[in-house]
Amino acid sequence: MKSDIARPLNDNDIVVVESDFFRILSKIVLTFFELISIIVTMKERILYQKIWQKLSSYKNMVFLSGPRQSGKTTLAKIIARDFSSQVYFNWDDIPSKRALIQDPYFFEKVDRMDESIPLVIFDEIHKYSNWKNYLKGVYDRFAKEYKILVTGSGRLDLYQKGGDSLAGRYMKFHLLPFTYSELTNHQYSVPYFINHPFRFQEDNQTDYGLWDDLFELSGFPEPFLKGKKDFYRLWSNNYQHQLIREDIRDLTQIKKFDSLEILYSLLPLKVGNPLSLSSLNTDVQVSVDSVKTWLEVFEIHYLIFRISPWTHKIPRAIKKEKKVYLFDYAQINDRGIRFENMIGLELYRAILNWNDLGLGDFSMHYIRNKEKEEIDFLICKDHHPALLIECKLSDESVSSSLIKFQNKLDVPAIQLVNKQHVGRIVTNQKNKILIISAPRWLSFLP
Repeated sequence: MKSDIARPLNDNDIVVVESDFFRILSKIVLTFFELISIIVTMKERILYQKIWQKLSSYKNMVFLSGPRQSGKTTLAKIIARDFSSQVYFNWDDIPSKRALIQDPYFFEKVDRMDESIPLVIFDEIHKYSNWKNYLKGVYDRFAKEYKILVTGSGRLDLYQKGGDSLAGRYMKFHLLPFTYSELTNHQYSVPYFINHPFRFQEDNQTDYGLWDDLFELSGFPEPFLKGKKDFYRLWSNNYQHQLIREDIRDLTQIKKFDSLEILYSLLPLKVGNPLSLSSLNTDVQVSVDSVKTWLEVFEIHYLIFRISPWTHKIPRAIKKEKKVYLFDYAQINDRGIRFENMIGLELYRAILNWNDLGLGDFSMHYIRNKEKEEIDFLICKDHHPALLIECKLSDESVSSSLIKFQNKLDVPAIQLVNKQHVGRIVTNQKNKILIISAPRWLSFLP
């Protein structure tokens, strides 16, 4: 048999070459426009701008909270571009702080560019000891004359202790670090997603590289955009130290910062399992009450988030212990646990946003019984199960726990794997289970 290597091209070969060329070219063009879309989404935080647009249509102040260095100040300045006149105040800036103390209504002195309503941004104002009463006074006097945006690197709603002087005066929304579903910007509407949870991205349209970058670098803008693992490690260590030694020190009465840092350093090893306060109290050598209080402080300052067990219709269910997850998940060494945490953050972001928009009462839970059969995540709407989600690093075989608990709850079930090119639907009695590469499914998460 003669080799075809050295033979001259004929007309049929030219057609094939042209076909391959245009196929490759079209993929390059598509990839280029996908990249441009991601860059624009990344720069503009479009998902969160839409939430602001809805909430700011009401007369209330808008509270924007989220982890430190997640992009709140940048988003506030993006929002300010839509206002002809705006005033930016930052409590961490000494001249700004002096201006507020000397004249609480300092923003009235700023010249207006036209007759439209100005925007006043109060950044980190919760560090001011009298901030609630101050904002109450500003709102009651100027609600019709100014649009007010309040931002902070803590859970502003959880700072409301005792009598809430701001009740009924604000709407709130949350800004989290980058997630895959935000950056790909292909989201369906929430009602459509809930009713069609088996929709997923075509494999050749899925940006596995973006997913891998988020997996290794976290979604915090600075290390993610830097794109270097060594920089991420330096950033992460410094981030934890500053948040505990500066932010938490300034806003709490906690004195044992060494013990506080030890507690946080243990949490990456506890992710994905029901958290025993008594075991932590032994490890850190402080009281159980101290551990409980410190975990609440971590939650208020967006170092962690926790989810509760779901027990209804689950025989012998675990009922008390919550599971803990990190916002800075890339520090977790175990890749399977890191993957679960990453999925947890994607879902947590979505649920926060859906609640912020007033689309329902959404919550996230886990399921575990005393036989240690477990489902990683259960999404509920209005206190009713809506969707089961199980995470597997590479195992494509259907989880037996997923089969069992789907039959108990009679809801759709998804098994996400951290592996490329996976996409199957299998039957489980009258229900179905989707087994899918995680970024393919998360592309459409609203």
